[in-house]
Amino acid sequence: MALELTSPAFRDGEMIPVQYTGDGRDASPPLSWNDTPPGTRSLAVVCEDPDAPRGTFTHWVVFNLPAETRQLDEGFAGGETLPAGAAQGKNGFGKLGYGGPAPPPGKPHRYIFKLFALDEPLGLRPGASRDELLAAMSGHVVAQAQLTGKYGRGE
Repeated sequence: MALELTSPAFRDGEMIPVQYTGDGRDASPPLSWNDTPPGTRSLAVVCEDPDAPRGTFTHWVVFNLPAETRQLDEGFAGGETLPAGAAQGKNGFGKLGYGGPAPPPGKPHRYIFKLFALDEPLGLRPGASRDELLAAMSGHVVAQAQLTGKYGRGE
């Protein structure tokens, strides 16, 4: 069975509710996934906007989640260090944790939440960047899934 990432807040390709954006409470949306494949020893989550004017913008970096984790609750805790050895990296706003969609006026942007099942915990420090995470994950991805939401502020 393939790894599948879902949210009770929105379906793949739908609009992200305002409370999960910079215009609302800026809380991370709830995410959940099915069982991970054999060999999974840690998980990572990244959220990015490929439609940002200056190139892909990072909204969230989480890594070293325990392999048995099956969800992230709404408003997932901020801060560098999380329970069970998990950590968060810096987003494109230069802050730790989740930074919700806040696109310029115009066409809605896509926000891609990616879940990675990894064959080992990563030796990254809290506050690592998306690029550092992607480099550390190279050769260690057992499976991945994604969920895309949209958000825009009109013309």
